[in-house]
Amino acid sequence: MRTIGMIGGMSWESSVEYYRLLNQGSKALLGGHHNARSLMLTVNFHDIEQLQHQGRWDALAEHMADAARQLAAGGADCIILCTNTMHKVWPAIEQAVAIPVLHIADPTAAAIKRAGLSRVGLLGTRFTMEQDFYRGRLEAMHGLQVLVPEEADRALVHSVIYDELCHGRINDASRAEFQRVIQGFKEQGAQGVVLGCTEIMLLIKPEDSALPTFDTTALHVQAALQWATA
Repeated sequence: MRTIGMIGGMSWESSVEYYRLLNQGSKALLGGHHNARSLMLTVNFHDIEQLQHQGRWDALAEHMADAARQLAAGGADCIILCTNTMHKVWPAIEQAVAIPVLHIADPTAAAIKRAGLSRVGLLGTRFTMEQDFYRGRLEAMHGLQVLVPEEADRALVHSVIYDELCHGRINDASRAEFQRVIQGFKEQGAQGVVLGCTEIMLLIKPEDSALPTFDTTALHVQAALQWATA
């Protein structure tokens, strides 16, 4: 197995899930006592979150590029960025290293199309829902139709992610609000919903949703394992 490098810590709550899924998936693929060969560089989310909300994406790009260079120097054969939002600076990461950087949206789109779907709702941070770097990739590169919530619900989803899920707080009232937003997607003709923030899988399980869910964390891990064991 080749070595998977992970840029984690955004937040560490979801990075734990990456590590768990990576090793569980390795054992499922290879059996016995197998676990994944991996490296993780954990950034300080305090710094990242402040720069995000200040709109300092150039500084964030350099943070991520530096993390990627450290992983490559440490022996990583590929890199996965354990967050959806920071894929806004994915081009800078890809340019910083000579090893593959596996984009989280690509295995997500592939899973949606394998399911025979073409119109999906997207939940994530405001950056992910409102800017073009993520939904634009799903639409332009993969031919999907992507719906996002109305303004008030985008604010609600963003707040739950940063103020609750990134702190490991799972609230039933917030789950009910997310379920309401997903039901709204269904009423608009969505056939599935992308859990486009790596923490959302902590709150919304498949049985909680009125639509089929596409867990970007799990799909990203699967793509990394497929690459590392090919």
